Amino acid sequence: MAGKGKGGGCRSANSGRYVTKAYGKSHPRTTVKETPGKSGSTGGSYRSAISGRFVTSKYGKANPRTTVREK
Repeated sequence: MAGKGKGGGCRSANSGRYVTKAYGKSHPRTTVKETPGKSGSTGGSYRSAISGRFVTSKYGKANPRTTVREK
């Protein structure tokens, strides 16, 4: 599995854990690619693994296998 290091890894929407880039490429509908950037909190929002866009809390809770909660 990829470490947290400097960021830029992939995270599984199913488990919430960081995964390798190879796993992320082979499972694009259930992984979110994270890009390195300024450290900061998104306030507990949800991001879709399919589109990569932020979604509402209601949608995130209703679709836990295809969304990732960002803290």
